[in-house]
Amino acid sequence: MPAHATDEVHDFVAIGLGPFNLGLACLTAPLDELDGVFLEAEDRFSWHPDMMLDFATLQVPFMADLVTLADPTSPYSFLNYLKEKGRLYSFYIRERFYPLRAEYNDYCRWAADRLTSLRFGHRVERVDFDESANVYVVTSERKATGDRVRHYGRHLVIGTGTPPHIPDSCRGLKGDVIHNSAYLSNKAALQAKESVTVVGSGQSAAEIYYDLLGDIDTHGYRLNWVTRSPRFFPLEYTKLTLEMTSPEYVDYYHALPEATRYRLEGQQKMLSKGIDADLINGIYDLIYQKNLAGPVATRLLTNSAVHSARYDEAEGLYTLGLHHSEQDREFTLTTHGLVLATGYSCTPPAFLEPIRDRLRWDSQGRLDVARNYSVDIRGRGVFLQNGAPHAHSVTSPDLGMGAYRNSSIIRELVGREVYPIEKTIAFQEFGAPEDVIA
Repeated sequence: MPAHATDEVHDFVAIGLGPFNLGLACLTAPLDELDGVFLEAEDRFSWHPDMMLDFATLQVPFMADLVTLADPTSPYSFLNYLKEKGRLYSFYIRERFYPLRAEYNDYCRWAADRLTSLRFGHRVERVDFDESANVYVVTSERKATGDRVRHYGRHLVIGTGTPPHIPDSCRGLKGDVIHNSAYLSNKAALQAKESVTVVGSGQSAAEIYYDLLGDIDTHGYRLNWVTRSPRFFPLEYTKLTLEMTSPEYVDYYHALPEATRYRLEGQQKMLSKGIDADLINGIYDLIYQKNLAGPVATRLLTNSAVHSARYDEAEGLYTLGLHHSEQDREFTLTTHGLVLATGYSCTPPAFLEPIRDRLRWDSQGRLDVARNYSVDIRGRGVFLQNGAPHAHSVTSPDLGMGAYRNSSIIRELVGREVYPIEKTIAFQEFGAPEDVIA
């Protein structure tokens, strides 16, 4: 496995190609001093393909693209994409600066087609460290041929995203239960059932419920939406709240004790996992509209946590045991179709196991992510994209912070600040002042 003199050693190997690593590829493309290769298991860029609903938009403005907040002059910007596609003026006239999700996906594919550092169809199996050559060895299976390929890098950037989270009560559940990440592929089968239940209260749950609600008259199913939250929370999007996606807040949050950070992670979900307010209002308006013709066959249940689930294969029926937290009451719901819009988990990829002793871990068994986004014992060898709300707060999954994080990672890779990194943008102070306030 050691790297030989004839093997090409890259400055870094990036694994996974979501928006964050794709942004890194765009920002490093013009840098002659930095050589990187990006490995992706899929055959082409594809961002949440089963959630490409026609009406769905990003929850961040177009400036949160792959590059603009690091380099507004980059040829890989969303505005340049619109210009080349002949849609710049129509986007301007639209005056809704939140791109459609399908439009954003097409933009990312447009950018990917212009890069030479991307290697699609490479499923990474393991990562080793060659002590003699002081390089990481990334072994992947080439999808087209089945043969194994090794790439060598002095650094790693992990951008494989976060896998779907399945609640303990639903793990191992038989039948055709799906996670929201597989929704569109299974939509037709769901709509052929007598009843469908969506579990969860974030943006994905709301989009799926709205989509199914729109066709409820055509297909005649009963539709339930269940959440353990006390209400269907809107995404907090006021300007002072948005300052929590700032370098100053990351500094403040990262310096807090680990136990405090974990507590805050649970309390800050509505800063990143709430529902777009327009969508909430749209759902209400659609129910109101349909209700004019008579009661709509739908129920919205809050404060209701799923604590048990079983599947009757003969009946094709799920039985959910639920607990109403405020009334402290148990009740049962039966449904033929079940969609778990239950989010994603921050689970380290299995291919890192061979270098586990070279990585830092916190007391909860999660990667201990440094302020510079590194997770290795050396402090600048392995970097993590996303998957770190326990260390970097709500900025971890935020598309708007991708360019900032990539600028920071590039600084670590080359030893200088290639793209100016903002350090103070917030008007408010997050910590207690050190001096007396007069």
